[in-house]
Amino acid sequence: MKIALVTGTSTGIGLETAVLAEQAGYTVVATMRDTGKAGPLRERLPGADVRRLDVTDPDSVADCVAAVIADHGQLDALINNAGAGHVGTIELESVDAVRDVMEVNFFGVVQVTKAALPHLRAARGRLITVTSVGGVIGQPFNEAYCAAKFAVEGWMESLAPVVGRLGVAVSVIEPGAVATEFVSNIRAGSDLEALVAEAGDYRPLIGAYLDRTATSFSAAQSAHACAQVVVAALTADEPRFRYQTSEQAAAFTGVKLADADGSALQKLTTAWLGE
Repeated sequence: MKIALVTGTSTGIGLETAVLAEQAGYTVVATMRDTGKAGPLRERLPGADVRRLDVTDPDSVADCVAAVIADHGQLDALINNAGAGHVGTIELESVDAVRDVMEVNFFGVVQVTKAALPHLRAARGRLITVTSVGGVIGQPFNEAYCAAKFAVEGWMESLAPVVGRLGVAVSVIEPGAVATEFVSNIRAGSDLEALVAEAGDYRPLIGAYLDRTATSFSAAQSAHACAQVVVAALTADEPRFRYQTSEQAAAFTGVKLADADGSALQKLTTAWLGE
């Protein structure tokens, strides 16, 4: 039986991925920072192996991976899904706030991957990371978040050929808008009301951006549909490096990939800020 460790499984894409990976024949180790939030997962997977993992805590990462190996003897796949959204712009927030976003969304991925890689190499396994279309296209008021996701994409793109030669297949998954608690978490983590109230000259730009974002998430992809793409990468005979989770995400990232001088992309994202 193959063993898959999935991070960030309390809600959304991570929860759905854990369920679908089990259905695909994997034994899933479902991790989350607060195991008190495991109720929805246990309802879907009554026998789930749920473990605490804080991706920002090196001791938590080391202990979790060591325990998985001790209990299961192997690790065939790591799915890095844990992350946190953030809305802001540098003149209105601290550099420490940006560092915090990088810690969760980039260095968390780095730490878990480093701990898992020896075991993935032994299993000739899979390394899959949920990034974002924001890892390809920088978006207004998502500077820190997109910087972290860009970093993840660049890191994985650089790592892929190296560990690929040693038997580990690397893939990144790029969702667009997904109907999960992620947006609520962005609002809580960023304190948007205070951000808007104190925005000064930025206030109309933030208002236009938030209006546009609310519209895009009203037609968001389901977490289940996104997780289906994650598990397709997990089970593919020859997985690709990059997967978008919807036609809309593929079209959006395609703007960047076909825009050699960057002008089309700047025109697109500037329009998000209103007249």
